[in-house]
Parts: sequence; C-alpha cells; structure tokens
Amino acid sequence: MERNRPVLPLAGFTCGRRHQRITGLNLESLNLTGSISPHVGNLSFLRVLNLQNNSFSHEIPPEIGRLHRLQDLLLNNNSLGGEIPSNLSACSQLLQIDLGHNSLVGRIPEELGTLSKLRILVIRYNNLSGSVPYSLRNLSTLEVLSASSNYLTGSITDIFSQLKKLTEIQFADNSLSGMIPSSIFNLSSLIRFSLQLNEIQGTFPSDLGIFSPSLQYFDIASNQFSGTIPVSISNASSLGHLGMQGNSLHGKVPSLANLHKLERFSLTSNNLGSGGLNDLSFICDLTRATNLKHLGINMNNFGGVLPECTANLSSSLARFYVSDNKLVGRLPNGIGNLVKLESLFLSMNQFSGEIPPALGKLQNLYQLDLAINSLSGEIPSSFGNLSRLTKLYLDDNNLQGNIPLSLADCHNLEILSVPRNNLSGIISSKIIGLSSSYIFLDLSRNRFTGPFPQEVGKLINLEYLDISENMFSGEIPSGLGSCIKVEKLHMQGNFFQETIPLSLASLRAKGVFTNATATSVRGNGNLCGGLLEFHLPKCKFKQPKKGGLSLTLKFIISIGCALLGGTFAFTFLYHCCVRRDIKDDSSSGSEKFIRLSYQSLLKATDGFSSSNLIGAGSFGSVYRGSLDQGETTIAVKVLNLVHPGASKSFKAECEALKNIRHRNLVKVLSACSGVDYHGHDFKALIYEYMVNGSLDEWLHPAPTVGETNESPRSLKFSQRLNIAIDVAMALDYLHHQCETPIVHCDLKPSNVLLNDDMIGHVGDFGLARFLLKLPDSCSGNQSSSLGVKGTIGYTPPEYGMGNEVWTQG
Repeated sequence: MERNRPVLPLAGFTCGRRHQRITGLNLESLNLTGSISPHVGNLSFLRVLNLQNNSFSHEIPPEIGRLHRLQDLLLNNNSLGGEIPSNLSACSQLLQIDLGHNSLVGRIPEELGTLSKLRILVIRYNNLSGSVPYSLRNLSTLEVLSASSNYLTGSITDIFSQLKKLTEIQFADNSLSGMIPSSIFNLSSLIRFSLQLNEIQGTFPSDLGIFSPSLQYFDIASNQFSGTIPVSISNASSLGHLGMQGNSLHGKVPSLANLHKLERFSLTSNNLGSGGLNDLSFICDLTRATNLKHLGINMNNFGGVLPECTANLSSSLARFYVSDNKLVGRLPNGIGNLVKLESLFLSMNQFSGEIPPALGKLQNLYQLDLAINSLSGEIPSSFGNLSRLTKLYLDDNNLQGNIPLSLADCHNLEILSVPRNNLSGIISSKIIGLSSSYIFLDLSRNRFTGPFPQEVGKLINLEYLDISENMFSGEIPSGLGSCIKVEKLHMQGNFFQETIPLSLASLRAKGVFTNATATSVRGNGNLCGGLLEFHLPKCKFKQPKKGGLSLTLKFIISIGCALLGGTFAFTFLYHCCVRRDIKDDSSSGSEKFIRLSYQSLLKATDGFSSSNLIGAGSFGSVYRGSLDQGETTIAVKVLNLVHPGASKSFKAECEALKNIRHRNLVKVLSACSGVDYHGHDFKALIYEYMVNGSLDEWLHPAPTVGETNESPRSLKFSQRLNIAIDVAMALDYLHHQCETPIVHCDLKPSNVLLNDDMIGHVGDFGLARFLLKLPDSCSGNQSSSLGVKGTIGYTPPEYGMGNEVWTQG
C-alpha cells in the first residue's frame, strides 16, 4: 500500500504524469542567493527552468547545456556574471531565453544562431560587448530580440531579412554605429522598435513598412539620423510612443491625424521646420490624441504662431516643451484649458503681448519658463493660484510693474528668476520672506527701489542671490548673515550706503565668503568697510562726546569683565579637552562617498524593477540594488519629486548625514542628483543594505500568502533589549556628541533597520532638524525641514502645539 501511494511534488517542482520525472523547476522570486548548482544539468527531462527575480550570483553553469528537452530558460533579474555559455546551442528545443538584468560579460555567442525554434531572446541590462552576431539571421521563428543597455559596438548586421515574425527589436543604450539595414524597415509585424542612445546614422525612405497599424512603440532618440520624417508615419494608427529627439532631422512634420493613441511624442533637438507660418500645423492633428501626456518640439526651427488649437490638446497633457524655436505672436489664452500641465516651457522664442492670466488656472504646474521672449505688461496676479509652482523663469522680457503680492501664496517656489526686465517699485517683504523654499533668486537689471527687505534672513536655503543693477538704497540688510548657504551674491550697481553689516562677518568661513570673487558690491558709492577684498573705503566714525563714566566705575567694570572672560576661557578649554576624543573619532571616520550616476543606479536596481522594491513612503521608494557585479548590495531611495516636500527631504537628509558616523546609524554611501533618460529631475540616496529589514516588520509580521504552520519570526527579550540600547546609543550620539545637535523628528519602528547581526540602525533623516541658534533677526531654531514632524500613528504633542523641537520630544 505504501509503495503505491503517489508522490506529492514539492513546491516549485513539476513532474511528468507518466514517468514522475521533474519537468519544471519554478523558484521565481524567493530571495534565493548563492550560485546555481551544476547538478541542475542532471534533470534530463526538464522543460522549464525558472529562477528569475532572485539573487543568484557567479556564472551560469555550462551543465545546463545538457538539458536537451529544455524549452524555457528564465534567469533574469539576478546577479549572474561570467559569459553566456555557448553550449546552450545544444538545447535545441529552446523557445525562450531570458538572461536580462544581470552582470553578464563577453560577446553574444554565435552558436545561439542554431536554435531554430527560439522565439524570445532577452539579454538586456548586462555588460555584453562586441557586435551583433550574423548567425542570428537563422532564427526564423524569433519574435522578440531585446539587447538594450549593454556595450555592443559596430554596425547592426543585416540579419532581419529572414526574421519575418519579429514583433520587438530593442537595441537602446549601446554604442552601435553605421546605418540601419534596409530590411528592418520592411518588418510590418513590429510592435516595438527601440534604438535610442546609440550612434546610428542614415535617412528614412519615404514609404516605410515598419510604420504599420501594429506598431505601438518607436524610439530612435539620441542618434545621428538625418533627412525628413517619412509621410508613412501616419499609417501607424496604434502608435503610443514616438521618440525622435536628439537627431538631425529637418523639413516639415507630416500629417499625424491618424495617431489617435499617441501618449508621448518628442521631436526635441532637431532642425525641423522652416521658420514659416504653417510649421506647427501638425499641432492641430494631435488634438485627436486624447491620451497625449508628453509633447516636446523644443530646440528646432519652427516658425509662425502657436496655433489656437493648442487649447484643444489632450486634457491629460502634463509636459509641453516649445522652447528655443522662432515662434512669434501672442500666447493663446486657451493654454489655460490644459489643467493637467505640470511643466510648460515656452522660452527662447519671440512671443509678444501680455502673459495670459489664464495660465493661473494651471494649478498642477510646477515649472513655468517664459524667459527670453518679448512679453510685456505686468506679471499676472493669477500666478498666486499656482500653489505647486517650484520654478518660475521670466528673464529677458519687457515686463513692467512690480512682482504681484499674490506670488507670496506660492509656498513651494524655489527659483524666481526675473532679470533684465522693466520691473519697478519696492520689493514687498511678503515676497522675499514667503518661505524658506527659495534656492535661487534673481531680480537683477530691473528698476526696483527702496530698501531690500530684512526678511531675506528667513531664506535659510538660499544659494544664489542677484539684486544687482537696480536702484535699491539704504543699508544692506543684516538678515543676510543668516543665509549661510549662499554661494553667489551680487549687489553691485545700486545705492546702498553705510557699512557692510557686522552680521556678515560670521559667514566669512562659510558659503559665499570663502570666495570673495563670488560676491560683488561695486557701484554702491556710499558703502564702506567690509572685507579687504571688496576694496571699499574705511568707515569714518564720529568722535564720542566728552564726559561719561567716572574713572572708578570704569575700573570696576574692567575687573568684572576680566573675571567673566577668565571663567568663559576655563569652561571652553575644559570642554575642548573632554570632547577632543569624540571629535577625533568623528573626523577619522570621515570617508569619501562613492560616485554613482543615474545609469549605474538603473543597472544596479534592474531598471528600478518592482521585484527589487523593498519599501515605499510619502517622499519616494526604496529599491535593493547590486554593485561590483553583485559583490555589494545597496538600498537606493529614489525621491518622488512630484511630491512638494521630496526635494526638501532630500536636502535635509543629505545635510544631516554628510558629517555623522556611528555604528547605530544607517550608513549613507552616496547621493545622486541629476536627470534621467527622459530629462526629468532625479534624486536618490544610496545606503548600506540591511538584510533583516525594519524593526516594525519583526514586531508586527504581516501574514504571507501560502503561510505554513511554522510560527512567525519573533524577537527574544534579549534581542529587543539590545535593539533598544542600539537606538538609545544612536540618539545619544545625535543629541549630545554631534557638533550641532540633530533631532530625528520621525523615530518609529519602521525607521529602525536591522543588519545580519540584528544590530539596530536608525535611518530616514528626511524630517531631521538641527538645533542651531540663529541670529537675533530670526527667532527659534534653524531647521533642515519644515511642516508637521512625525508621521501618521504618532507625533510628539509639542510639535502639534507649535512648540520648538527639542531632544526630549
């Protein structure tokens, strides 16, 4: 009886009905590590080997070449290295090979061309080099060929004449050059064609079979294509993504009336247009694309006016780039109908007339660039409705009047740039002190008058201030002494008088005063004093009147001051001696941060794959990644810059972590601030990876699908006590051993991470605050972040009642 009982298959294993041999091995997404065992080659009946979305490293075992019945080989999203085994060609039944998102090196084996049944070949996001093998022309059943994000070189060989079933060709982000084989253009079955970020040259025939109703994605951006856009593009009625930016295309844009499904369309940085009146007639064709979200036609030669039909573009349009063309006339009022717009760039044209007040209806707008035009009139007061606006560029126009007071309602404004206009009047303190969000403020070359507001001292994040070539008068505001981050300060060409404020003397060792050439005060004839590098005359002080204190009283005051000074000196020396070891330890722990680009982070996280997502919060998401071919595991926190507080969180965390080191603080390895491949701002922080997750996951384990009867993981009392001590040590260091005390403001179990030894590390300093006293011009403590502290679940009561943050909160 026992001998006839059927064998129950283990989880992840599939067995044949006849011979009870293993035919399928599915161990996907189980966080498996180590190397793939060569003994897998003994499973001679295996048809499916699925190990994707794990952390396997080392080489692909060549013993897999013995699996002659193998049909599906799925090893993507791991950390595999070495070369692709050439003897995979012995697996003659293979239908699908996916080795993407690994660290494979070497060339693509010529032998793969013998796999006559192969339908899918995916080798993207690796470190493969060399050319595309000519033998791949024999894969007549191939449907998907994906080799993006490698280091492939040379020209694309003509392998496509026999590959009639291809639906996807992806060679983006390589170093391919030369011409495209003409046979590609006749593949009418293509759904996706991706060739961006290479060095491909050539022109397009006027009639391309590739532009068929089945084509959904076509991207040739950042290459060296020339000639005109073929008129047959109108046949691609299913096209959703059309990217042609960064080439040398010229001529007229053909009709796009049939492209109803278009969502992203970019012609940026070409030579399209003639400068004539009808260059933008294709804009009206795009009004039929009801899902259009991105439209980029900037950096071309388009002329004429921006047509009124612009108002009828998709209500989903979020990004509209028209800068650097030869457009003239007034801006259409109907732009205000595009209520989903987030970025609107109209700079470097010849637009005239007044700025339409209807732009104030674009309440989702966070970037508005109208610079370098011939716009006149006043800045619309309706701009005060743009509550999410972070960047406003109005440079080089003919604008008049004053900056409207309503702009004080734009509390997220980081960049206000209005130089070289005819603006006038007295700058309101409400505009200058609207919030601490300003990073860049340029009011230069206008006709502003009166004193410059003292409220400038509230701009604690200000890095660039230019108020030169105006008619400001009075004293230079002493509040500037609080702007310790300023790196460039220009005040020349005004009527400032009296002495340089003493409050600025405290900045000499920081910011702008480390480089006197970054500061200019010339042209203010009545200024005196200040740094020697400013070459200003000495201030003439009036002699004090005779009389005053008696000789006896002066003697008593002198003795008292001497005793008080001695007490302070003794206290200072004592603290220096006590804290010297702490400071020495801190300074010795400083180290250089590794340099990481957007591309390296993209590869490290497998294209920010959802399989590597380990957490998400209000300001961004955290991904697991691998560097140095899988030898170093990192955690990458990618900021969601659409969130209005994300940029502040990034700066606050960088400021808090750059000079602190402690065994119970999460170690920051690097930071990355730049743009991604779509030209969007990108900010990320890179940390040491904590393999045991957060304390919250151990205190409140979530039930998983298919949970076994085994008891969930838990913490012993000794472990809980040790973790509590770890957190206390971290807080003691932050509160009492840092040169400037730091208050975390968001300490909770999910922000306490555990390494492989279950040692607690405090992380997430996005709401941290420095307890640094400001000068008298500003009250309270200087903070690296604003707003309510803490998160949902618990916030210290004193924060909600408006009291100051302190170390016992």
